[in-house]
Amino acid sequence: QVQLVESGGGLVQAGGSLRLSCAASGRTVSNYAMGWFRQAPGKEREFVAALSGNGGNTFYTSSVKGRFTISRHSAKNTVYLQMNSLRPEDTAVYYCAARFVGAGSSDYYTGKSDYNYWGLGTQVTVSS
Repeated sequence: QVQLVESGGGLVQAGGSLRLSCAASGRTVSNYAMGWFRQAPGKEREFVAALSGNGGNTFYTSSVKGRFTISRHSAKNTVYLQMNSLRPEDTAVYYCAARFVGAGSSDYYTGKSDYNYWGLGTQVTVSS
């Protein structure tokens, strides 16, 4: 079983950048497809970005494409979400999620129900 802890959230002005980290413990992230989701007040948790188990494939929701980048540092067992050109509508609690896929999987996942493990989230607030 993998445990996930997010960090790196905070308050930033519109147009600024943040890098979120998701530190995994208990298992190596190389055996997991990873995802980032977010939930704004009063809204459903929504998909943001996904990374395949082999680290070779990524997918983004259209509203963040070109601004956000998901990546992985295997030696640190950490997944990142680099967020640039932030907008007030990006304000939300951001969650990291993992799905066991085994070594070498090229699949990524975009549904909440696709993931078995979740972190507790980190708050991102973008001021206008």
